[in-house]
Amino acid sequence: MAENQQAEKIDKKYRIKRNIRITLKWTAIAVLIIMVQSVELVFMLRFVNPPMTPLMISRAIDQKNAGKSVKIQKKWVPLEQVSECMIQAVVASEDNNFTKHRGFDFVAIKDAYEENAKGRRLRGASTITQQTCKNVFLWEGRSYTRKAAEVWFTFWVETLWSKHRIMEVYLNVIEMGNGIYGVGAAAEVYYHKPPLKLSCPEAAMIAAVLPSPLKRNPVKPTPYLFQRQSQILDLMDKIGKVEL
Repeated sequence: MAENQQAEKIDKKYRIKRNIRITLKWTAIAVLIIMVQSVELVFMLRFVNPPMTPLMISRAIDQKNAGKSVKIQKKWVPLEQVSECMIQAVVASEDNNFTKHRGFDFVAIKDAYEENAKGRRLRGASTITQQTCKNVFLWEGRSYTRKAAEVWFTFWVETLWSKHRIMEVYLNVIEMGNGIYGVGAAAEVYYHKPPLKLSCPEAAMIAAVLPSPLKRNPVKPTPYLFQRQSQILDLMDKIGKVEL
């Protein structure tokens, strides 16, 4: 009887270990497949314009749940049809070292950490590449899993895309108002002109609303937005033409 119980215990332990090995094996295979497919997706979007983003879908669902009509205004425009001022403005306001880093601005990360540690207004150090990856590939929210995915996609986007392509996708998917995505739609809605005709003050004002596009409106600027616009214009003068 005791021998049978001992044998059953050994058999149970063996089955548990075997199930764990099988689970780990198939988990590793699934993770590998997801990683490979994610790289394939990044490579594909080097040439194919993303028709929708997770953020657009999420905002549409929120509008539907709130009983509002779904509003998604977007118009894809090649980077060659975007004002140089607009490119300068987002580099000045969002990522001064865009043309120099490989997706992560470690100097900006260090500066942000030091400022946040001093208890000043919280600031981030997310690059244009990281923001592009958040918009195109990832879901909303904050978690270690999401951050790891952001790092993964940022590495591959910087590896497989050119800076020209990163900027083009960024300016076409970024949220620029309630239901307004990309500079093509923003230029028409706010200033009734194509993005190629945006002046530097107009581009700077659009860039000024980007941290909070649902709360700020470039055609109804507050004193803060005027101040921010002035700061961005000063930085644009210092940066000069952005070569991509």
